[in-house]
Amino acid sequence: MPLVDSHCHFDFDAFAPDRADVWARSIAEGVEAMVIPGVSIPQWRHLFALVNSQPGWYGAVGIHPWWVKELAIAPTQVARAVVERVEHERRENGGRCVAVGECGLDGQIDTSLAQQIPVFEAQLDAANRVSLPVIVHAVRAHNEVIRILKNTRPQCGGVIHAFAGSRQIAETYIELGFRLGVGGTITYERAAKTRDTLAAVPLEHLLLESDAPDMPHAGRQGERNSPEYLPAVAKTLAELRGVSMETVITQTEKNARALFTI
Repeated sequence: MPLVDSHCHFDFDAFAPDRADVWARSIAEGVEAMVIPGVSIPQWRHLFALVNSQPGWYGAVGIHPWWVKELAIAPTQVARAVVERVEHERRENGGRCVAVGECGLDGQIDTSLAQQIPVFEAQLDAANRVSLPVIVHAVRAHNEVIRILKNTRPQCGGVIHAFAGSRQIAETYIELGFRLGVGGTITYERAAKTRDTLAAVPLEHLLLESDAPDMPHAGRQGERNSPEYLPAVAKTLAELRGVSMETVITQTEKNARALFTI
C-alpha cells in the first residue's frame, strides 16, 4: 500500500548523516513519495537540488513564519521572488515544484503577526499567479488565517499542515477548499479534540504527513521523527475512524496526488 508523506523537511541537517538510509527504510515501509516544503529563500536552491536528485521527491517554494525575521527583502518583493523561483523550477525541472509553502501564521513565536501577515499574503498571491496549492502553517492563529484565506481565496486550495483544532474550524477550512494534514499529534491520547475531529471529518479531505524531523510520535518523545514512521499515523487514524488501514492509505494517497498533481 503506497504512502505519500505530504510534509517532510527531509532537506534539514538532521538527516544529513543518513538521509539515504532513512529513505531506504521509508520505501521499505511503503512510502513512495514525499513533499519537502520551503522555509526560506536561501534554502530553495539546496532544497530543489535535493528534490531533483531522487524520484518520488517533490518540493515547494515558501517562507515559513519562523524565518520571516531573517527575510532580506521587503514583503512587497516576496510574491515576485516566489513566482520567479517556481517558474525557474518549471523551466529547469518540470513538475517537481508542486506547491507554495510552508507559509502562514504562528502566534507562539516572537515575530509579531503584523510582521508575518504581509509575507503570508504575498505568498498566497504568488500561489494564485502560478496556479499552485499552498501549504499553510497555522499555530494559535486560526482566526487570522481563516480571515486571510477568505479574502484571498487560493484558487488551487491547499493543506492546513499539522492540523490541530475543533471540528468547526476543520469544516471552515474544508469549505475554503483546503485539506487537513494529519501527523504524529494524533498518536497522543491527550490530543482528544484533534483526534475526535479527524475521526469525524470526511477522509477525502485528509493527508498524511510526518513533519520529520519534528512532531515525534507518542513513545518517541525527544527522538528525531522520520518518514519511515508514517504507517503509524495511518494505523492510528484508521483505529480512530474504525476503518481499515488500507482504506486510510488508499484514500489519503489519492488525496495527496490530486492536490499536488504528482
